[in-house]
Amino acid sequence: MARYTGPVCRLCRQQGEKLFLKGERCYSDKCAIERRSYGPGDQGRGRRRKLSEYGLQLKEKQKVRRSYGVLENQFKRYFETAERKPGITGENFLELLESRLDNVVYRLGFATSRSEARQFVRHGHISVNGRRVDIPSYLVKENDVIAIRENSRSLKRIKEVCELNADKATPSWVTVDMEKKEGKVITAPVREEIDLPINEQLIVEFYSR
Repeated sequence: MARYTGPVCRLCRQQGEKLFLKGERCYSDKCAIERRSYGPGDQGRGRRRKLSEYGLQLKEKQKVRRSYGVLENQFKRYFETAERKPGITGENFLELLESRLDNVVYRLGFATSRSEARQFVRHGHISVNGRRVDIPSYLVKENDVIAIRENSRSLKRIKEVCELNADKATPSWVTVDMEKKEGKVITAPVREEIDLPINEQLIVEFYSR
């Protein structure tokens, strides 16, 4: 399945809730959900049908997959990896998603959305432990240091984002120094600090059918 390249606000309207895919815009009155709370397309204004149990599970899976910007096959592989790990499968699954480099860059405040963070990583603006990493799905580990590379710090957009997020609260599992443009992973991601309203049990049930 190819990556979706259409208007992302359509995905939020389709989902019926904010997925925070466009950074600052999602917090303004320009947000598509705020302006048009009904679904996209000609039938969007119609009454939403009550979803079946399978429909609820599928909707939750799609919400999380779209929020993190992960393709279907990779998303399923994360779940299979989470199943093999000791502990609670749903929490293991979310921990893997949160450990992606593009998500960590977003959590540190080096980008206003996960899609922007993914772009920064792909364009080689991010380093891990002093080495350039351009793979958004790279999984960070405890004590990894994530930084904006020296020759990228003067770029206009990166400077704007860092100034905008200078006072942004970060999860307890990471620390950040905006002056040095670097952050560190202190421990594994904490389930309680994932700000999206996610019911991971529905995803577990979807893949356990």
